[in-house]
Amino acid sequence: MPRTEQQRLGRLGEDRALAHLSAAGLVLVERNFLCKAGEIDLIMQHGAHLVFVEVRRRAGSRYGGAAASVTPAKQRRLIHAAQFYLQRYRHLPPCRFDLVAIDGEKLSWIQNTLEM
Repeated sequence: MPRTEQQRLGRLGEDRALAHLSAAGLVLVERNFLCKAGEIDLIMQHGAHLVFVEVRRRAGSRYGGAAASVTPAKQRRLIHAAQFYLQRYRHLPPCRFDLVAIDGEKLSWIQNTLEM
């Protein structure tokens, strides 16, 4: 259960992203995967691909908006967390990183945003 207002708003953003991606045909595999390397908001299946989804929410586009908030350090943590998650697979599935950026009421789904 979210403890702060920021966590509550983050959870609402994840809920909205999950609904959007599910409507587009992706299937939830795991939510809020947490490991020593970091956290992945949503792990989804899209056809043969395993999709690691980062959800970023901003009230507005000031300071570059939600998409711009994924710093190089955050990108490295996402890649490391995905590598940690993939250790459970004997044969690696094709993977990609997607970003769901929510700026106010506008939701943007950006596919294949990072290279592993």
